[in-house]
Amino acid sequence: MQLRLEQLAAHLQKAGTDGLKPIYTLYGDEPLLAQEAADAIRQAARAAGYTEREVFTVSGAHYDWASLLGAGSAMSLFGDRQLIEIRIPSGKPGKEGSAALQSYCEQAARNDGVLTLVTLPRLDKTQQGSAWFTALDQHGATLRCDPIERQALPLWIAQRLAAQGQQVEPGEAGQRTLAFFADRVEGNLLAAHQEVLKLGLLHPPGTLSIEQIEDAVVDVARFNVFKLSEAVLAGQTARALRMIEGLQAEGEAAVLVHWALSDDILGLYRARQALDGGKPLPMVLRELRIWGPRERLFERVLPQVKGATAARLVHAASIVDGIVKGLPHPQWPDDPWQALGRLTAMLCKSVAPMPRT
Repeated sequence: MQLRLEQLAAHLQKAGTDGLKPIYTLYGDEPLLAQEAADAIRQAARAAGYTEREVFTVSGAHYDWASLLGAGSAMSLFGDRQLIEIRIPSGKPGKEGSAALQSYCEQAARNDGVLTLVTLPRLDKTQQGSAWFTALDQHGATLRCDPIERQALPLWIAQRLAAQGQQVEPGEAGQRTLAFFADRVEGNLLAAHQEVLKLGLLHPPGTLSIEQIEDAVVDVARFNVFKLSEAVLAGQTARALRMIEGLQAEGEAAVLVHWALSDDILGLYRARQALDGGKPLPMVLRELRIWGPRERLFERVLPQVKGATAARLVHAASIVDGIVKGLPHPQWPDDPWQALGRLTAMLCKSVAPMPRT
């Protein structure tokens, strides 16, 4: 059973009378959300009488799955219920582990003296469709712990503030405050959580002004080249340039940032050529292996990017490729990061949403 994170608290409260699921599976690459969900499940388990706890960490190709199967079927020596935690950091149990997990799920469904908590990293579609993950989902509840995207971050911050009795000013002023907060903590949810807690310690419950938040919240944003790609293709110039500055401050290699930008530029150029050649857009994106969030962004920007514009971007990317490798150009900045910033601004301008008339 798929369960959203925001549904977990109500589910656990209801489970206090109806009974907990035999297996809870957490998967994703947002450690704060996974930790909070795991803590909530552990607390509900203790309240339901699962007082003993045993942890199994699956590591290596030759893990002893027999010990896990034995623990899942054994009864406590003292008659207490057990909470068994299975941690699979790689997300790949292997062939033997797949069979063992399926057997474990079947016996866990019959043993009401054991509650199981499984923690996994982010899983791709193949892993989510595997027999072992399907067994976990069928015999329990699975929860996905993905990072909070930038567009959803202001609402997440507002909800966290409300939980401690605080809120921003109403209307547009409050939206600007939340946007400022989100800009300072983007890509670093644990730090965002800590900044919210800090505001709870510094100020009493009530309305927070923009000045109070500006004085308290430090810039702890963390960026990566994949998020840069999304910002650039969305035409978000200010955000993309802030990411360039952040990546430089974090010591990211300029050549890697250039690779991300040039990959998008070449994708636009090749897609534009294919479209001009008469191929339909879905076929073009499939042939270029553009999918996920990039697919939606490409679908939006391709109709407005002309062939000449894409060719100019390719030429500019070629110049910046030389600059980041130590080959200056008379019409471009010698500093690689300044050149990357200029290329970023050019690309954002080319794909920015057209104003409505």
